[in-house]
Amino acid sequence: MIVHPELRRTVRHAPRALLAATLLLGAVALTHLAQAVLLSLALARVARGETDRLLPLLGAVLAVVAVRAVLGLAQRRAAVRAGARVRVRLRDELVAHLGRLGPAHLTTARAGAVRTTLVDGVEGVDAYVSRYLPQLLVTFAVPPVLLALVAAVEPRALLGLVPALLLALLGPRAWDRLLARRGGEHWDTYEELGADYLEALQGMPALRAAGAVGRSRQRLEARSAALHRATVAKLRVSLVDTGLTDLAIQGGTAAAALLACWSATTGSTTATGTYLVLLLAAECLRPVRDLSREWHAGYLGASAADGIAALRTSEPVVADTGTATAAWSGPPRLRFENVEFGYDTTGERVLRGVTFTAEAGRTTAIVGPSGAGKSTLVSLLLRHRDPQHGRITLDGRDITDYTLDSLRRGIAVVSQETHLFHATIADNLRLARPDAPHTALIRAARAAGIHDEIAALPEGYATVLGENGATLSGGQRQRLALARALLADARVLVLDEATSAVDERREADIVRDLPGVTRGRTVLVVAHRLTAVRHADRIVVLDGGRVDAVGEHTSLVGAGGLYTRLVTAGRAPGEEELAA
Repeated sequence: MIVHPELRRTVRHAPRALLAATLLLGAVALTHLAQAVLLSLALARVARGETDRLLPLLGAVLAVVAVRAVLGLAQRRAAVRAGARVRVRLRDELVAHLGRLGPAHLTTARAGAVRTTLVDGVEGVDAYVSRYLPQLLVTFAVPPVLLALVAAVEPRALLGLVPALLLALLGPRAWDRLLARRGGEHWDTYEELGADYLEALQGMPALRAAGAVGRSRQRLEARSAALHRATVAKLRVSLVDTGLTDLAIQGGTAAAALLACWSATTGSTTATGTYLVLLLAAECLRPVRDLSREWHAGYLGASAADGIAALRTSEPVVADTGTATAAWSGPPRLRFENVEFGYDTTGERVLRGVTFTAEAGRTTAIVGPSGAGKSTLVSLLLRHRDPQHGRITLDGRDITDYTLDSLRRGIAVVSQETHLFHATIADNLRLARPDAPHTALIRAARAAGIHDEIAALPEGYATVLGENGATLSGGQRQRLALARALLADARVLVLDEATSAVDERREADIVRDLPGVTRGRTVLVVAHRLTAVRHADRIVVLDGGRVDAVGEHTSLVGAGGLYTRLVTAGRAPGEEELAA
């Protein structure tokens, strides 16, 4: 009888439907009472030889059975409706909270474990809330009423029923703590297996290339074996609970029957009373038996409760305390002011006193060696994390003043690791702008250098992409992501290694066309390949988390510093003019 606080709070998602399911379940229990009374009267008449007066009673019994069938159907429908509503609203709540947690949450949590909680865990809550909780309430409400009726007919029968009822309800509580621990271990193992399977599916190309499919299979087999052991360990405890409950039910029924028969032989109870006690004894313990059955149906939800609570109560890395809406009338001026940042896992500063300005409507490039902190700047701009010192402003206003939703809508990002959804090309492009006309899609695709390849497909923009664009090359995925960002028409455009998977010819075409399509936007370009940044209005050179130099391409090359070394190191044959 584990009632987890996290599962109790889910009742608020469908209070009326759950109340209806509970009341209907109580009404079904009352029909069992009515049937017991009618059958006791019928059996008493048979015992007295009054068989000619049985038909009205039997007709009434059939009517009660019919009413119970209707009530049972209505109860199941109400329970299904309540469970579905709880499931949908709880999952929506968790997904919305996961969105608030942002990408930083998945740096410490495994995606497969989160998926297991969102899908399997929430599905388990359905049966717990819609079946177990209503039955729990009925179990505490109905037996006392029936015991009062038994006491009115034959008080001595309570000597068998009350101890049995208490044993069935309270006896298994001795195992609740152990059962909860076994359930937690089972769910943890279940989550780990789900996470490993998802990781193996996503990493299948790498596993095959490394010849590690066999080792991965062995690890999954070990996880499956661990889940089997956890399931058996849980069932051992659960079956003790069930066995004790069944013993109490059978023993209590038998004891009540013996006491009723003894009373009948002494003449202290009428035939009708004896039959009534015999039938009511079974009905007193029926809710307890049904509760045991529904507990097993909803046990997965009880096991998943801790995982659901952990996800729901996780605190975002950044707090959404802003109240202003990021709706700039023109391209905003972006400024990093003495920004310092270090990841919690290392404690070292990734950025040290970074200060520079990206002028409104201009293109500012950020370059530097790997580990210089370039992508970290983008993460801070999107407020996936906040700096420990300094601030970032847009049009002179601290970005923490803006609501997270409006800030991120105002910044379009194309990153090196693009994500495309299992949907049509048009739907993928319209991700940030669902109402964009088809002509706008074509303009954005042309600017990203991908339109001709889309048009060559049999279905064109209606072509359904594989999961994460698996049917496309890396360069095609990046260009689609670039087109999506251009279509979003945000005032700030961030290109974080946006052409790293594109060949040099196409990259040159994109770089050539960018000034036209980025007009009216403040553009931040992060790149390793310097051909993508040489035409930027301003170039910021990072080294070791600090700003090494700021200037235009020509002046930086002439200064003979880190930028010159980067240009020289990245120059290919025939690119001598790059240093000019």
